[in-house]
Order: sequence, then structure tokens, then C-alpha cells
Amino acid sequence: MAVWFERHGRLHYLDPGEESYAVGEKVLVPTEEGGDEVAECVWAPQWESEISDGSLPVCAGRASSDAIARDEANRRRRAEIRIVAKKLIRRHELPMKVVAVDHLDRSDEYDRLAVVYFSADGRVDFRALVGDLARSLSSRVDLRQIGSREAAKAMGGVGHCGRELCCSTFLTNFEPVTLRMARAQDLPPNPMRISGACGRLMCCLKYEHPLYAAFARDAPPVGSSVETPDGPGRVVGHSVPTDTVAVRSDETRKISSCSRASVCTSRQAYEQGRPS
Repeated sequence: MAVWFERHGRLHYLDPGEESYAVGEKVLVPTEEGGDEVAECVWAPQWESEISDGSLPVCAGRASSDAIARDEANRRRRAEIRIVAKKLIRRHELPMKVVAVDHLDRSDEYDRLAVVYFSADGRVDFRALVGDLARSLSSRVDLRQIGSREAAKAMGGVGHCGRELCCSTFLTNFEPVTLRMARAQDLPPNPMRISGACGRLMCCLKYEHPLYAAFARDAPPVGSSVETPDGPGRVVGHSVPTDTVAVRSDETRKISSCSRASVCTSRQAYEQGRPS
């Protein structure tokens, strides 16, 4: 089954156990802190044969009215923390931006923790800010600086493709992305074209790179002479999404699109393979 904590937020997958839940029901999800958080079911339980190792957390059951009321109170508390943090940041004139907040309210009324995640270009001296936040919120405060990618993941958004950001929907970790991957995909070295919402190279360059690398290993390079079903020609371009090669005919000078499988690796290899 799949749930989300925020509407249209990231999906989290659970093992429903022996129960059956309907879409729209409020359920309890175990967290790393040891408690259960309220989430909404958006994908009813179904059998998945590929997941049999017990790696998914088990749903803790349906949320009671008390749990739902506590969740709503925590949401209001997080909104209050965000407003207070933004006001004090402006008052202290600090170059930092609040990305997300969290509120941990344990059984002891004196053991409440407000966690504020922020982004900044460099190191920020927020010692005075922590004291003002603790006094204003009447709780312990933890300020945590996160990178640009983590900030984009927490805030969400829409990418160049028109879909929601990969990091805020299905990516679980960040892998290094290099400019070499953009060159392999014939993308222009324009930061506006190959950078994501975080200002870093787009994550999709990473998981699309193996397709381009495999195509480059098998397809004849641009400029090489090849033999096609329509006769000899010269490669003038590649199209990885369609798995085709653009070839200019030596006889008609017309450019046609040929399947990669139907194009010989080189004209020379084709001639050498012919019987004398």
C-alpha cells in the first residue's frame, strides 16, 4: 500500500499486514523516532510478488480520533514554528531560508523539540537566533542546514519536463551527476537547460546515461560510412530515444532514419565481409 503525509507529496510504501485499507483512510505509519505518524492511504493494498523480503515497514493500523486530533495540532504547531522562524531570521538579518520544520512533542511537556531545516549559500552564525527561537517557542530548538538538492526535495516543484521533481516523488538518494553525462546526451552546456530546480545538474541525466552509453557502444559514430538496406551512406546523426541512426545516402543525398540494428558498423567492415 502507498500513503502520503502531505497531499500530493511523496509516496511512502508500507506492508498492510493482515488488514485491508481503503483509499482515503487515515492510517498510522511507524517512524524512525519510535512513534507513529498519521498518513492518508492513496493506494489500496495489493499483492506484489517482487517484494517478499520484509523490507517494507508494517502499517500500525487505522488512526484513532485522538491520533488524528494530535496530528492536526502538530500541523498547526509546525505552521507556527515556520512563521516565528521567518520573522526572527528577518530581524537578525541572516542570509538563510526556511525550507521545512518539524515538531517532536514527547510525553514530557519540557521535552519538546522544534527542528528547523534551512538552506544558505555558506556558513551562518545563528547562535543568537537559536536563543530567541527557544524563548519564543518555549521548547528546545535544533537548526539544521541542508544542501540545495535536499531543499528542492523538501519543497517540491515542477521540472523542465512538466512533471513533479524526481527527488520529491521517487528518488531515495542522490547520486553524483557530471557534465560528461550531459555531453554524452548531446545537450548544450547551458546551465539553464541542464540544471534543475536546485541549481545543480538534473538528476535525470544520471539514470538516462546508461541508455546513451549503450547506444554509443553499438551504433556507428557520426561521420562513418555504413551500409543500409537502401544502399551505402554516411552517418549524420543519432536518435537515442527512437533507437535510430540518421544516414545520408551516397547516391540520392537524402537523409533517412534507419534502425540501429539495420546499419552495419562501418562500410569498411561490410566490404571486408563480402566474398571476393
